[in-house]
Amino acid sequence: MAAMMEDEVFKVFTTHATIVLVKILLMGPLTAVFRFSRGAFANEEDVAGKPAEERKKLLRTHPDVERVRRCHQNDLETAVPFVLLGLLYTLTGPQLPSAQLHFRLFTAARLFHSVAYVLALPQPCRALAWLLGMGVNFSMAYRVLQVLVL
Repeated sequence: MAAMMEDEVFKVFTTHATIVLVKILLMGPLTAVFRFSRGAFANEEDVAGKPAEERKKLLRTHPDVERVRRCHQNDLETAVPFVLLGLLYTLTGPQLPSAQLHFRLFTAARLFHSVAYVLALPQPCRALAWLLGMGVNFSMAYRVLQVLVL
């Protein structure tokens, strides 16, 4: 492991993977902030101490809460492949500038995607960020397969 941590490509990968994973971890608390600020809870136990009439009002969905939840779900659908493919990609021995480009583009795309999603920026902002992230994942997958097959 110590030898891997000295590899520049692996360092860049772990830095960006950590940023992306921490961003995903922050989506849970952000969802909670939106639930409390919008008064929209999903489970009975979340409103257990409230009067019955108030519980009925609080057990509901809210568009803003659902927007954050969908953003979080989208993160999971794209970041998990990024971490796995990125790790495999680093094992192919890519040139540092190429690896940096892949990792930076994905990280920037995911950060912008979240901002565009949560703030409801007009399309195609979110779609372009998603496409960029997917393009990076497919590019890394292609490199891994290219090295294995050729």
